[in-house]
Amino acid sequence: MAEAINSNSDSDLAALDKLQSASCRLKEQIGRVIVGQDDVIEQLLLTLFCNGHAILEGVPGLAKTLTISTLARSLSLSFSRIQFTPDLMPADITGTEVIEENRSTGERERRFLEGPIFAHVILADEINRTPPKTQAALLEAMQERQVTVGRVRHKLADPFFVLATQNPIEQEGTYPLPEAQQDRFMMKVFVKYPSFSDELEVARRTTSQDPVWLDPVLSADEIIDIQSLVRRIPATDHVLKYALALVRQTRVGEEGIPKYISDSLTCGAGPRAVQFLVLGAKARAAARGRPAASCEDVAALAAPVMRHRLLRRFSAESEGITTDTIIGRLIEQTPQQEDELARDKRFAAILRS
Repeated sequence: MAEAINSNSDSDLAALDKLQSASCRLKEQIGRVIVGQDDVIEQLLLTLFCNGHAILEGVPGLAKTLTISTLARSLSLSFSRIQFTPDLMPADITGTEVIEENRSTGERERRFLEGPIFAHVILADEINRTPPKTQAALLEAMQERQVTVGRVRHKLADPFFVLATQNPIEQEGTYPLPEAQQDRFMMKVFVKYPSFSDELEVARRTTSQDPVWLDPVLSADEIIDIQSLVRRIPATDHVLKYALALVRQTRVGEEGIPKYISDSLTCGAGPRAVQFLVLGAKARAAARGRPAASCEDVAALAAPVMRHRLLRRFSAESEGITTDTIIGRLIEQTPQQEDELARDKRFAAILRS
């Protein structure tokens, strides 16, 4: 296991400064094209720094695809866009084997033709428009970081970053991702309508002829170094317990959970939620130049990390209770102070069960 960073070490402090500087420069580069959407951009960068994947959800026209392609242009990484359609097959993503004749020997040989998934940054555009068989091919690659064709395994690029988009308002002819498959995504990022001033600037920029030039900020090796640094950021046992308290309160049937959880949910978040909350908190702290994660960092990322891991009851959906509403209520009712969390009998039951 890698040692935690030392806040008194000049080399570790220099690495933190480099990460913070890189985060700021990436935001500046993306901001040349994308107006506003600061939370969206930050969450995508944190997912990248954590070596995770993300889903972007929003109505058409909110620049989801443009945001991802702009992020890719801001990095010295290869980029592939896969437009998901009902007739897309797994081999269209992963690649296929072909038989070619060797002109020098006259023998026929098998050769693997790589699919678009063999890139550092993958834009899975409208992932809910392709059948489960093809979705599974992408999700297997996300988890294993490799594809198997025939009996041969082909390793994918490192770093490997999948950003999937989906439209929440058109459900006809779509194949929604099952909850178990959504769990493989670190964050589900909501892209919302811009403010008046942001939309005014969007209209000004997109109706002019001024070209926009982007300067790549990070290379593949630098991103791998950042991902390693993030894991070395320390998180105290109290921060871990706070993350556990938030997640374990969503599990229906467990001791000490609030009544509104039992009334609103049929299934809660699993261990991946805790892992991604802690890892995301470390990345958020590092991106702000802090040498340790805090409960504030965990709370700030609770919604994007947990919202796609909670399964609501029909009664909660019909009453307009969203997963974000439930998560917000949990944050309000879960004390961040160590002594308060330790003294509360309900949380004592949750953390020992």
